[in-house]
Amino acid sequence: MPKPIITVDDIRAAAPGSVLSVPAEAIITDLAREVAQAHQISLVTSDHLASTSSTNGHGPVIAIGADHGPSFPMKEELKPYLAELGYTVLDCGTYTPDAVDYPDIAYAVAKQVANGTAWRGIVIDGAGIGSSMVANKVPGIRAALCYNEAMARNSREHNDANVLTMGAGMIGLNLARQIVETWLKTEFGGGRHQRRVNKIIEIEQRFLKG
Repeated sequence: MPKPIITVDDIRAAAPGSVLSVPAEAIITDLAREVAQAHQISLVTSDHLASTSSTNGHGPVIAIGADHGPSFPMKEELKPYLAELGYTVLDCGTYTPDAVDYPDIAYAVAKQVANGTAWRGIVIDGAGIGSSMVANKVPGIRAALCYNEAMARNSREHNDANVLTMGAGMIGLNLARQIVETWLKTEFGGGRHQRRVNKIIEIEQRFLKG
């Protein structure tokens, strides 16, 4: 049976900023990927969506995105690793090694977390700094740049971070895997940390009301 082909027409039929489910065996044309990137349409395989569930009826979806350079291959390596850990992977781009702007990618990931489509998000660029800045502009996002496991653990225990940013130019793939696993498996500490996170939220709300 021939594999289904996802063309630019399929992408254009989806709403900008939406999530498009595609068959795992589907072939996605290069032009379709480019248009999806331009319209901030996230592509996720249907078998991933069906493979994992939780008590509330939704799988633990991890939105992941990366810009070009060393970030793109790191993202591609982390996707199957996340699946091995039992998570559903929502790829927010980029989908080719061609140069892109990191703010577009960071926003695409942060948006999926903020609107509840994804449980948490991971963004990779050269240093991780710019993507952290962008993601933290999205209401409801607490993005943390982490270069080691201790930072990853702290960002979850103390800050309840819901987006992780990393720099592919600063760390290698093995360390990135360790950071990701630690970050995803570490629970928020609550208690005094909850009080402080509440203050972060209150500060954000002041500017939203203004």
